[in-house]
Amino acid sequence: MTMKNKVAIVAGGARDIGRAVSESLAAAGAKVVVNYCNNSESAESTLAAIKAAGGEAIAVRGDMTKATDVANLVSETQAAFGDSIDVLVNVVGGLVARKPLAEMDEEFFEHVMKLNVTSTFLTTKAVVPHMPQGSAIVNFASQAGRDGGGPGAAAYGTSKGAVMTFTRAMAKELGPSGIRVNCLCPGMISTTFHDTFTKDEVRTAVAGNTPLRREGQAAETAALALYLASSESSFITGASIDINGGTLFS
Repeated sequence: MTMKNKVAIVAGGARDIGRAVSESLAAAGAKVVVNYCNNSESAESTLAAIKAAGGEAIAVRGDMTKATDVANLVSETQAAFGDSIDVLVNVVGGLVARKPLAEMDEEFFEHVMKLNVTSTFLTTKAVVPHMPQGSAIVNFASQAGRDGGGPGAAAYGTSKGAVMTFTRAMAKELGPSGIRVNCLCPGMISTTFHDTFTKDEVRTAVAGNTPLRREGQAAETAALALYLASSESSFITGASIDINGGTLFS
């Protein structure tokens, strides 16, 4: 699978799954733009790993919920690698906190929606005008978008369901221009997300009830993202693909 001479933006590409996606694209030959928001150390570490492996990449700071930062990301990408952008991977997002309905206020709900859905909308809107035929967008939803999520994850699950719907809508709208749009729905993947928001005993129980009897790895998720970004998946668009070890069949 080759991405030689392709230009790829990974929004939220500096750590965990995002880092694995950035490194996978670079290893396949893409020129990668690693977007990050706050953690410059992670961004520099990801950049160093890519370059040490012989890849080509730059890191660009920006909050993908802000249109001005998104516009700057596109400008920095074009300054480094030319006008065309072949791949956009939207990994930006998060749970923020577990809150049941009684503890959620409007500000919290809208913050989670903005982080997960608005960011995907803004990057897509900004990047698409620069995408040639044969380009691909890969969004990250979640198993929570299918089943509503665990305790206190209603806002997160709702936002990820919206990402799946946006993916389908964009697949229809952009397909005639030769741009494919797909998304991934990860289940229990071993990342700092679950280190932060999921109790150890819950992780053990979920892994034990998964047909494959384990958590997934960021590299496994990145491999699927790479496939969807590549020409190997040229007749797949509008799909929301589960990667959860068999925990949920959609």
